[in-house]
Formats: sequence, C-alpha cells, structure tokens
Amino acid sequence: MKPLSSKPSSLKPKTAPARPYSDIEIVRLMWLAIFVSVFSFLFFYRSGEVLLYGDAVAHINIARRVFDSRTPGLLQLGTVWLPLPHLLMMPFIVSKQMWQGGSGGSLPSMAGFVFGVLGILRLVRGILWRDGAVDGAPGSNNGVAKFAAWAAALVYGANPNLIYMQATAMGESLYLAFFIWAVAYFTEFVRGGVKSDRSLMKCGLCLFAACLTRYDGWFLGAVLVVGAGIVRTKSPLLAKYARNGAPKSLAGSSVKAPRKVLAKFVLLAVAGPVLWLAYNAVVYRNPLEFARGPYSAKAIEQKTATVNPAKGNLFAAGSYFVKAAELNVGQSNWVGRLWLALALLGSLAAGFSGRGRLALLLWVPLPFYALSVAYGSVPIFVPVWWPFSQYNVRYGLQLLPAFAVFVPLGIAFLVESAIKIRQAEVSWSKWAPVASMAVVFVMVLASYGAIWRAEPICYREAESNMRGRVAVDRQLAGWLKSLPSDSTLLMYLGEHSGALEQAGIPLRRTINEGNHRVWKQPVDPEGLWERALADPEANADYAIGFDGDPVWAAAQDRHLKALVVIHTTGQPRAGVFQGRTQARGR
Repeated sequence: MKPLSSKPSSLKPKTAPARPYSDIEIVRLMWLAIFVSVFSFLFFYRSGEVLLYGDAVAHINIARRVFDSRTPGLLQLGTVWLPLPHLLMMPFIVSKQMWQGGSGGSLPSMAGFVFGVLGILRLVRGILWRDGAVDGAPGSNNGVAKFAAWAAALVYGANPNLIYMQATAMGESLYLAFFIWAVAYFTEFVRGGVKSDRSLMKCGLCLFAACLTRYDGWFLGAVLVVGAGIVRTKSPLLAKYARNGAPKSLAGSSVKAPRKVLAKFVLLAVAGPVLWLAYNAVVYRNPLEFARGPYSAKAIEQKTATVNPAKGNLFAAGSYFVKAAELNVGQSNWVGRLWLALALLGSLAAGFSGRGRLALLLWVPLPFYALSVAYGSVPIFVPVWWPFSQYNVRYGLQLLPAFAVFVPLGIAFLVESAIKIRQAEVSWSKWAPVASMAVVFVMVLASYGAIWRAEPICYREAESNMRGRVAVDRQLAGWLKSLPSDSTLLMYLGEHSGALEQAGIPLRRTINEGNHRVWKQPVDPEGLWERALADPEANADYAIGFDGDPVWAAAQDRHLKALVVIHTTGQPRAGVFQGRTQARGR
C-alpha cells in the first residue's frame, strides 16, 4: 500500500493577494468626502451662489434644451462644449425646481468630487506598493504610503476652490475625477500582474469619458497612448521601474499588453475625439467648428478684443497657468510658491527613487495649458500680474492632483532626510510618518484657512465677472414673469438664458438660435429662427433682445415698440419688444 502523497493538494484554498488599500479605508474616506460635498453644496445653495458662473447657467440650459425646446434632440448640445457633462445633468434637471435652483447641474460635479478623492487615495497607495505590502504595513521598511495616501486625499478634498467648484454645474471636478482614475489605472497596468489588461481597459474608459468632458482629455489621451506603446515595447526605463516599484513577485513579469488589448485601449482613447470631430463634420460641415466657429474661444477673443498677456509666448503662458495653480492652493504669493517648491521636490524625489515615478503624469496639464494660452485663444488673468484681474483662474485647479500627491511626498522626503542624522536616526525614525502628517495638516490648515477667510479665488472670479450679468437676468426675469403664460418669446439665449430660468419659463416657449437646421449654412432661410428674425411680428408675441445680438437688430430694423429697456453698468442694454400683439393692433 502506497503512502499518501505529501504534496499539497490542489484543492487547498488560495490566499487572496494583498491589496494596497483596504475596504474599510475606502468606505471611511467615501463617507467623509460625501459629507464635505453635501455640506458645502447646501451652504452655497442656500446663499444662491451655485449659479454665479455664467458658464454654469449655460451648461444647465444646454442640457435642458435637449428635451425642452421647439426642436428637441441631441443637436441642441451645440458644438463648443463637450457633451458628457450635459448628458449627465439631463436626468436631474427634468425637475423644474432642480433646473431653476441649479442643483441638477451640481450633482454630477459632486459625484466627481467624491470619486476624485477616492482616486487620489488609490493612486498614491498604488504607486507606493512594494514587495507585496504597502510601505508602512507590518514587514515593510517605512510608513510613507499610509501617511502619503491620506495626506494627499486631505490636500485634494479640503481645497476650498475645489469645494466651491464641485457645488456648481462647472465641469472641473468631474474631469479631475476621470483624469485621476485614468492615471491610477495606468500605473496599475504598468506594474503588471494578472489584472494589468483589465486596468488598461479601465484606463481607456476613463480616457473616453475625459475626452467627452474637457479638451484637456484629448492631450492626456495622446500622452497615455504613447506611454502604453512604450510599455508594449518594455523599454529599459520601465523595466527598471518594475524592479524598483513593483512587488518582488511581479518584478520579473512582463508588463507587455497583448496587441488586441492595446488596440482596444487605443480605440477607447481616440473614440471621444473622433466622435466629436465627426459630429461637427456632419452637422456643421466643419470638423473643427468647435475651434473655429462663431462660438469658439478664438471667435470670442476676436469679438471682444480680449487682451492675452501671454499670447505667442510659451514660457509666459506656462507661468500664468502655474501662478493660477498657486493661487488655488495659497492665498499669498509666498505660500503659493512654497506649495510649488514642495511639489517639485516631491516630484524629483519620486523621479529619482522610482517610487511614484508614474504619478509624474499628473503634471500633464502644464504643457497643455501652456500651449492653449499661448496659441489657443485661452487667456488666464491673475490678480497679482498684469492686467491685474481674474479670468479663467479656475484652470489652475488642474494641477491640484499634482500638488496633492507630491507635496506630501516632498514633506516626507524632508522629514526623512532630517532624521537620518546619526544622533536622531534610531530614536526618531519611527515617528517620521507622524511628523510628516503633522506638517501637512498644519500647512493645509494655515493655507486653506487663509483662503476661506479671503474667499476662494474661484468664487471671487465668478462673483466679480458675473455681477452685472446676474443683475440683468434678475431684472429681466421680473419683467418676463409679467408676460402672458402662453406667449411666444423670440430670444437669443447665448448669454442670458438665466433670465428664463429664474422666471421659470420653459425653453419651448422661446424661438432661439437652436431652432434651425445648423447644417444649412451660412443661413437656414426656412428655419424657425431665421423666419422669426426676418419677421418677428408674425412669429413671436414678444422679442427679448440685448444690444448687439440678432434679436435686438431685428427689433430695430422692424421698429418694434420697446415695452421696457434695462440699463445695467458694464452690460449691454436689454429690451422687451412687442411682437405679434403689435401687429394685431395695427
């Protein structure tokens, strides 16, 4: 009789592989982020400040007119702004109350904030994953990872400017979530392992969403596609990263993606831009209509003669963008420079040590915005530099993930360097993570506290630039409420759709620039919009025009009677003109 084999049974349950994060941490951080998001939204909502940005009002009404219009449909999405934020808002703004109050537009931004905070934790834990355990876990060499991950989440989630922006219908927090998760999944793909292909596909999905949210995503997609191609060839640099940053069990494994998986990733990364170019080509007969059309940044720059202090100067453009980023994390110049210096130190430490090297992808917004400001008709004004104003300062939030990840790493590097002094090495080394976390906490408390006392610069930008528009919309809404509830209004909605929103007037009661066949260029003589402009008295009961827009010009040409003209400092005149009623009187 043969003895039983001493070999381990294949039926023996396998131990699940260790993860760089725990479920309980994710749950705790998620609820904390939800609390911050909801509390801040209620604060700004009660103060009537979620719709200070004119762009936020426009986003909500673009989404609304897809189903609330005389000519409803996806063509109401327009051409300049990418469509995903509007599509995500649509289910919420079906409610009239959520449309008027702006809360329907805030919900996708709030979700983006929560997922962005969670993504920061996952990204930092992932890049510091080593030897099968997170740094700081039992059996590992130090405690940097746990400190760095929570410190990064604190820096990101407690930022006052991001907290305000996520309470609005603006797209910053939503895009940042896709951006962070794309980088997180890409780092997991480069580390290799059995789930690397799945991580690459998830990265591709995040890129697809990012490319349909902001044009920043197009540049990010190009960078990651090139990066995935480099990984496919397994360059010596990435092999060194695998040795330094990956678990020992994976350090010798291949990080090459199968060609089929890589092809799917590339298709996902380019699908968003290709779809948008095709949409513009089919509908507007110009695939670059969003960049060259009458509503593009270039056209607005020419129309308004906006000064761009960094136009044509790549270095100056990058400097303005970096200064805007500093002002989003620090109220004073020296505090902002301190944040930047620590972030650069942390980036250098990550680059030379190999731990966190792939997180350097978080600096991708810098070259994109430098190019956009210098050559893309996208000016940035900061109050400390000429022309001493505030415009597009919110773009600086795109570097917040880089600050959130690398500032704690920079502080940890300084603390670890200090305790390596021979006399303090043994007694103080175990306190390095605690000391680093304390420094980050004090820095966040002091810096962000000063921002709250002075009001976040993104809030001040919205308040100062939109004060006149809000005043006009409020006065006009009062007059519109007095008009008959079944009347038809001829109105250009480009800048003042908020008046209809405040008055609670459905967009389908208006004839606006979206009510025509845009593929009939240069004009659509049989379209509702063109017919109404040619003969307002025959098509609309009232015409609401703003000095310089097509409705104002039509009212002047047809000598319509002005029922009221609103004058507001710094804003064009607004008029309510009598239309079809006047014709009947004649």
